[in-house]
Amino acid sequence: MADANVPNRPLSPHLEIYRREINMMTSIVNRITGVGMALAGFLIVWWLIAAATSESYYNYINGLLTSWLGLLILVGSLWALWFHFLGGLRHLWMDFGYGYDIETVNKSGWVLVIGSVVLTALSLLLM
Repeated sequence: MADANVPNRPLSPHLEIYRREINMMTSIVNRITGVGMALAGFLIVWWLIAAATSESYYNYINGLLTSWLGLLILVGSLWALWFHFLGGLRHLWMDFGYGYDIETVNKSGWVLVIGSVVLTALSLLLM
C-alpha cells in the first residue's frame, strides 16, 4: 500500500524537461509519416476506384486532387514517402550496429531531414 506521507511529486519526468534533439524529432516525424502514407494510400485507392466507376466521378475526384489543397497533400505525401524511406534506411544501418555515437546520430538525422527535402524536389523536377 502506498505511503500517505510521500511528498507530492511527479511519477515520471515530464516532456518539458527534455531538450528537443534531432533524433527525437526524426523518430516522432517518422511515425507520423507512416500514418500519413497510409492515409495517402487510401486517397490513391479512392482515385483508382473513381476511375473504375464512372467518368463523372473520376472528374470530381481528379478535380479535388488537382486543386491547390490536393496538390499540397500529394506533395506532402511524396515528402513523407522519402522521409520514411530514408528513416528506414537509417534504421536498417543502425540495426547492423553502426552510427550509435552522438555525433553520427545527429549527422544522420540531419541527412534524413535534408535528404528528404532534396529528393522530394528532385522528384517534382523530374516529373
